[in-house]
Amino acid sequence: MSATDPKAKLAHMAGQIADFFKSYPDDKAIPAIAEHINQFWGWRMREDFLAAFRDDPSALPPLVAAALGGIKGRRQDADLPA
Repeated sequence: MSATDPKAKLAHMAGQIADFFKSYPDDKAIPAIAEHINQFWGWRMREDFLAAFRDDPSALPPLVAAALGGIKGRRQDADLPA
């Protein structure tokens, strides 16, 4: 991972979250990963992450790729104006 590659850094960070939840059953881990990202990553970071991986999640760990649908972008956040 290059320190100057934001896409690789986001994938690495999401992978660390997945590592924590990998001992959970998939049906618990996948929503927990999305919930963690939604709660602790800012909307810009989530938007960058979704833009980088929504169309091609192959660089992501399988649990993170499965959690993509539960990650909210800015327009999905009820507390922010569109």
